[in-house]
Amino acid sequence: MKLQQLRYIWEVARHDLNVSATAQALYTSQPGISKQIRMLEDELGVEVFARSGKHLTHVTPAGEAILRIAGDILQQTEAIKRVAQEFRDETKGDLSIATTHTQARYALPPVIQKFTQRFPDVSLHMNQGTPMQISEMAADGSVDFAIATEALDLFSDLVMMPCYRWNRTVVVPEGHPLTKIKPLTLDALAEYPIVTYVFGFTGRSKLDDAFARQGLEPKVVFTAADADVIKTYVRLGMGVGIVAHMAVDPVQDKGLVNLEAGHLFEPSTTRIGFRKGTFLRGFMYEFIQLFAPHLTRDVIDAAVRASTREEREALFQNIELPML
Repeated sequence: MKLQQLRYIWEVARHDLNVSATAQALYTSQPGISKQIRMLEDELGVEVFARSGKHLTHVTPAGEAILRIAGDILQQTEAIKRVAQEFRDETKGDLSIATTHTQARYALPPVIQKFTQRFPDVSLHMNQGTPMQISEMAADGSVDFAIATEALDLFSDLVMMPCYRWNRTVVVPEGHPLTKIKPLTLDALAEYPIVTYVFGFTGRSKLDDAFARQGLEPKVVFTAADADVIKTYVRLGMGVGIVAHMAVDPVQDKGLVNLEAGHLFEPSTTRIGFRKGTFLRGFMYEFIQLFAPHLTRDVIDAAVRASTREEREALFQNIELPML
């Protein structure tokens, strides 16, 4: 059994059993990957992938168990490389982050600016996606950190830590009737078509829950993953926008009126997560603390040592998270 063979089966599974796409991603040949997978299966005496002719159709039950262990082994080999690199040169390396548009556009820019100034020799890579995609990328080791509000709780193999709380705001064109209602109410909002986030994005579940508790059904006429897109369609008159408070810029959003709505919805918490067993290099600790100052090295290490999610959450019970 070779480490390369484990990497091949892991990557083939990640590429939806597409051996051709895997070969392109790994800069190798398709026949070479297929041959190595067959050699591994012959050595193990079980099939990792079921086949129909020359095509892989699904992962076998034995393959699922093997892939879980292979993923752990590959993660540990990366950890070994990181340990060596940390001792060789603690200021050089790579850091990959997966996050949503809202975080990438509004919360992260000042953090990344400070980080790159402090660590100019660290290559930073940002991936954007849905909260589920973000969590999956962190869980399978494709990225170092996942930063999101939704979906992280679904993955038990992630070490998750709260960063900050935030709430929503309502944006309407100048002169809109809602600007005259103070304080704003959910009943008033429910009278108008609403433009907001796709379900599963940026705390959308808290928005839906708020209306449901009042026995109201919002008229959601347009959804998007991008706050800037939402504001564009509000300007076009499609409806009333509900976005994260951080996503409103008084300079860039001229022509829109920002209506306070924090009293209408429960705050949401944005978290940062990474896979259990990840070796955190010095600059990775620094990035986390730049993003969430209360997450010091000692606090992060305590979260890593926690054996259960409940034990980990207890570490943060007495910490007052900032409101962004």
